[in-house]
Amino acid sequence: MTKATEPGRAAGRQDKDWWRGGVIYQIYPRSFQDSNGDGIGDLKGITGRLGHVAGLGVDAIWISPFFTSPMKDFGYDVSDYRGVDPMFGTLADFDGLLAEAHRLGLKVMIDLVLSHTSDQHEWFKESRKDKTNPKADWYVWSDAKPDGSPPNNWLSIFGGTAWAWDGRRMQYYLHNFLTSQPDLNFHNMDVQEALLDVARFWLKRGVDGFRLDTINFYFADKLLRDNPALPPEERNDLTAPAVNPYNWQRHIYSKNQPENLDFLRRLRAVMEPYGAAAVGEVGDSQRGLEIMGEYTSGNDLMQMCYAFEFLAKAKLTAPYVAETFTRLEKAAPEGWACWAFSNHDVPRHISRWGLSDIAARAHVTLMMCLRGSACLYQGEELGLSEADLAFEDLQDPYGIEFWPEFKGRDGCRTPMVWERDNRNGGFTEGKPWLPVPPEHLPHAVNAVAADPAGLTAHYRRAIALRHDHEALMTGEQDDMRADGGVIRFVRTGGGERIFVAVNLSDSPAVIDGPGAGWSVIGTELGSAGPGRDGKIQLEPWQCSLLAAPNA
Repeated sequence: MTKATEPGRAAGRQDKDWWRGGVIYQIYPRSFQDSNGDGIGDLKGITGRLGHVAGLGVDAIWISPFFTSPMKDFGYDVSDYRGVDPMFGTLADFDGLLAEAHRLGLKVMIDLVLSHTSDQHEWFKESRKDKTNPKADWYVWSDAKPDGSPPNNWLSIFGGTAWAWDGRRMQYYLHNFLTSQPDLNFHNMDVQEALLDVARFWLKRGVDGFRLDTINFYFADKLLRDNPALPPEERNDLTAPAVNPYNWQRHIYSKNQPENLDFLRRLRAVMEPYGAAAVGEVGDSQRGLEIMGEYTSGNDLMQMCYAFEFLAKAKLTAPYVAETFTRLEKAAPEGWACWAFSNHDVPRHISRWGLSDIAARAHVTLMMCLRGSACLYQGEELGLSEADLAFEDLQDPYGIEFWPEFKGRDGCRTPMVWERDNRNGGFTEGKPWLPVPPEHLPHAVNAVAADPAGLTAHYRRAIALRHDHEALMTGEQDDMRADGGVIRFVRTGGGERIFVAVNLSDSPAVIDGPGAGWSVIGTELGSAGPGRDGKIQLEPWQCSLLAAPNA
């Protein structure tokens, strides 16, 4: 067994609660590895590169959509939930990926897009024929107002009204995203059962769980009432760019409906016999943490959700982290968060927050010590920055619509770089679907991954530290506060307490230590211990990790 294919540290986590405190690695299949030279990543490409992922020590992979799709929104517009799009391969290729991931000790989570389909899905083709066909009520249809205008004031995240006119039915249909992404009608129990059957299909195939796209968008208000205006002082750009008037509404009717809880319970009941886990994406700029709590509290809903607090533009300062957890404790005391700094929808955090290499290390150290689960995005372990693409290279309709104030999501979706001395970074032998930024090549896997002093090695060590201490995986978290630019807290579990302090600033800091009886851990991450006076001196971006028995 070669080093490239030996099982990761997380191999063997067979317990049902593997997700709790687990580390998930997101793979964006179009950009991970192309195996056939067409310039687009595919399932065989992922399979061939899983050794790198397992070598980081993560618990699971999340694969963004690979289902049959016209690709208007790059797979988030599904036309066949049970099919693999030919650009990504075949079901047999997926089975091969699944087998290799499991051999390496990696759980496999796939991205289910349940709130909407493509307008090319057979369900929608039938639904739009007329008002009396068997699937007429499978999507959210409504008559126009007497003046011909849309049924209400709801807006699309991708710009403009959330309603599209269909001349065949002489009605509007709802689309929270592109007009080619009609929203399903979850008030129809046949729709719910069809989607639960999709989950059963993939669970029977062997997947270990799901990432649930736009989990709070499943239901729309039955009465289709107008959303109220949102006062300017309450607006933010957590879930939509500031230039988008979507931010000007309080979305209390177009999403976040209470009926969603019953559907999530039905989905959890389907997953339970398989020991599967789910992480939901909560897209809401005002109530994200509260909804996270609603959807993950108890043992009959989702295991994890993530909101957008740490995916935002706002830098991860010590006060911001402390304030976020204070709000989380108030809004979701029984919930379970999954934290991420980057994903396929936001600028990479290295660029978004202007992080140096040493600052990037501090951030991942902090993530691996926070209560909750963690999600990494492909390439962040290499220190990849956001790509600055020319307008003519853009593929994302979101960016094309709001250019140049918002450049879309292509900058974080450029191909992974595997080989330094290769114009396409070893991603493809053809023309890549998005250009490979030249500045990414020095960060290629074969240039940095084996460096014991490099960022990738730091990721491995931080993940290993998390797995080595039950307190960091599943323990309680107390006494979190900002001490100047330092965030500090204590994790308790597995018979020990762990004191965590991370300097999230570029200035030295001196803080009071937790007292006597603590031993330094995490020296491989640059952890500092207290001096004889009990004070801890931290260099910029340095951490202090101390352990003591839990009396």
